[in-house]
Amino acid sequence: QVQLVESGGGLVQPGGSLRLSCAASGITFSIYTMGWYRQAPGKQRELVADFTRGGKTNYADSVKGRFTIARDNAKSTVDLHMNSLKPEDTAVYYCNARISLTPTLGHDYWGQGTQVTVSS
Repeated sequence: QVQLVESGGGLVQPGGSLRLSCAASGITFSIYTMGWYRQAPGKQRELVADFTRGGKTNYADSVKGRFTIARDNAKSTVDLHMNSLKPEDTAVYYCNARISLTPTLGHDYWGQGTQVTVSS
């Protein structure tokens, strides 16, 4: 029943821009921290940006100043605006929804992933 449906991935040239979008259903969207993660070949999945239920945004140092995360609670969507793309941004990008059920127990939902390729 829970679904995180992503769109917007593709092939772009260095210096280009791309916007990813994630539409959530089956969850009470407003109480989740929403985020974008990415995983490059041979590397661990890493946080790109997140947007807490309280309105706080956080960015990885590698994307700071180039990427912007935005959420729309009325539409249950979270977007990632990517500018000045670099080849090292190439990865599978995943939408994430996280909730803390207790101080020691939480749960994550993940999208299917969307490929972003920045050509050399």
